[in-house]
Amino acid sequence: MSTLIGVLRKRFLAPSIASVGFAERGFPVTHTDATARLEAVPQAVVCGFEWAIEGASLWEIERRLALVEPEQRGFAYEGATMGYTILDAMPGGGRDRTRALLEGPARPHIFLTYIGIGFAMARLPRPLWKNILPELTEEPYHPVMSWLAVDGYGFDRAYFDTEKWVGEQAEPVPYPWAGRPEYFPRAFDQGVGRALWFMHGGKPDAVAAAVGRFAEHRRADLWSGVGLASTFAGGADQRGLAQLRRASGDYYDQLALGVVFAVKGRTYSGHVPAHTHLAAGVLTDLSVQGLQAVSDRTEAAESDDDGPQPQYELWRERIRSEFRPDARRAAG
Repeated sequence: MSTLIGVLRKRFLAPSIASVGFAERGFPVTHTDATARLEAVPQAVVCGFEWAIEGASLWEIERRLALVEPEQRGFAYEGATMGYTILDAMPGGGRDRTRALLEGPARPHIFLTYIGIGFAMARLPRPLWKNILPELTEEPYHPVMSWLAVDGYGFDRAYFDTEKWVGEQAEPVPYPWAGRPEYFPRAFDQGVGRALWFMHGGKPDAVAAAVGRFAEHRRADLWSGVGLASTFAGGADQRGLAQLRRASGDYYDQLALGVVFAVKGRTYSGHVPAHTHLAAGVLTDLSVQGLQAVSDRTEAAESDDDGPQPQYELWRERIRSEFRPDARRAAG
């Protein structure tokens, strides 16, 4: 049951459904059935956030989110994680709601819930980030995939403060996430790349042009974000996906990397929509099962953590190597 305080939190902290829409954000998107599906993603996030920030119990959150269609349910869990993370970070709020959510009903959506933590980071002062990531002792992808929180932070900033982060192409001040401040801007840009896909309604030429306006050293990570968003969220038909693949040019391995991560997230959740199957085939010439095999054989190992790059990036590099011209010739 919602309390008066919960209702007030919702009123002052939760964005409206309209405010996350493409028209309200001023994005150059023409309304179609495909873009409506894309627009439903941030709307699902808002729904999950509203229920959590009101203070709904874990039992109630689970049952409310079960009513969300499977394709959008993970995004609703993003929002719920964002709400619980903010509640836990508030003075006197340390009830460990976020850990209980991630170890409980949100576990199949763990990759998206990390992104939800990033959304919360965008609304909390940096001193509160220190203890924002719960310790998940039973989660095999923790803390390797926690870099998706930084990705989520980048997505949020690009989506809601577009002029600064996309128009002016500002770069974030590094933060020692997982003890590696030098990698923080790269993970941030991966989220910006995902946002570009939404902001341009999945139009390949417009997305490629937007990436091309960024400094060259940032484009690789932006393209990986585009690959992830186009495969996980959809928004393009077969022709558009083929166009996107051509547009990626020298960054094709980065695009394919994003496809693999999207497939990993979808298969882990137990629901793989038709648009993910389509993107897998058009963007990589592989099936969802084939891309899952790529993910499995390249997974990060604990010994990777000793080097200069985080395990997360080493895993990404092994995936990219599978899609470079020399690797593809060898496979052929």
